[in-house]
Amino acid sequence: MESSTAVTMLAALAQPSRLAVFRLLVETGPAGLTAGQIGEALSLAPATLSFHLKSLCGAGLAEGVSEGRFIRYCARFEAMNALVGYLTENCCRASPEAGCGRC
Repeated sequence: MESSTAVTMLAALAQPSRLAVFRLLVETGPAGLTAGQIGEALSLAPATLSFHLKSLCGAGLAEGVSEGRFIRYCARFEAMNALVGYLTENCCRASPEAGCGRC
């Protein structure tokens, strides 16, 4: 993963409502939720939610699939795992004796 991609993803998550939306999508799993279900669960107004979903999708952390009149959103688990991998790929490299438990 390029550092610019990681920065974009982290920036998308660096806002309380977007982080809450993303965590909800992760909890829901691959089935995802419609925008209405997300808004209801998190008490977010449709316009506000739309803004946050656009940011998460633009960063590659979520995707929306049309289902008739609705759009179902789900977390992109491969992107989330790639970000976590990027953040931890050199874990304890500088001081392996520290023993963080991941090595």
